Amino acid sequence: MKIGLFGGSFDPVHLGHLLLAESAREACELDQVWFIPAFQSPFKEKLPRATGKQRLEMLRLAVAGFPVFVVYDGEVKRKQISYTIDTVREISQARPDDELFLMIGADSLRDFHRWKDPGEILKLVTLVAVNRGEQTISIPDELEQLVPEARERIRTITMPAVDFSSSDLRERCRTGRSIRFQTPRAIEQYILQNRIYDSGTDDR
Repeated sequence: MKIGLFGGSFDPVHLGHLLLAESAREACELDQVWFIPAFQSPFKEKLPRATGKQRLEMLRLAVAGFPVFVVYDGEVKRKQISYTIDTVREISQARPDDELFLMIGADSLRDFHRWKDPGEILKLVTLVAVNRGEQTISIPDELEQLVPEARERIRTITMPAVDFSSSDLRERCRTGRSIRFQTPRAIEQYILQNRIYDSGTDDR
């Protein structure tokens, strides 16, 4: 089985996330895409605004009815800073016969050499860098110097240009503005019913 791994805070999940996952699924002919919400990103000092339980529930609502999209709760359950290599190793060991693809935005590729154990990650997965729109994607020199075989382990694909962001959705909720048509209707209703982002600053 070919499985795509898509990590992030998903705070909240929005249509841009879903479109990225579907674009990668189609381009790489994946059998499944696993959405993997982080307990806490190593690149962010603060915890997500929504709890792990809430973000898992929003993801489950978002992918309901589309069985090739799966929600993986391993990082939330660990309740510690989420390093991609730990999750990739865990899934690789549990599913040794499957082929793994790690999906990231093209902007994240620029800093991939700074991630924990990037060479080990590239031994275990094919990295799929997803470009929004028509900008070109290049493999950073720093990554090629660190991992000489990087070019052979990285695929680049293009998705339609969209400009949704979780931080903008949180701010819209905080200030009482609409998030309609930026996230699935079920997510919008869940956020409003539970008042997840109603108050507080976005630097928690």
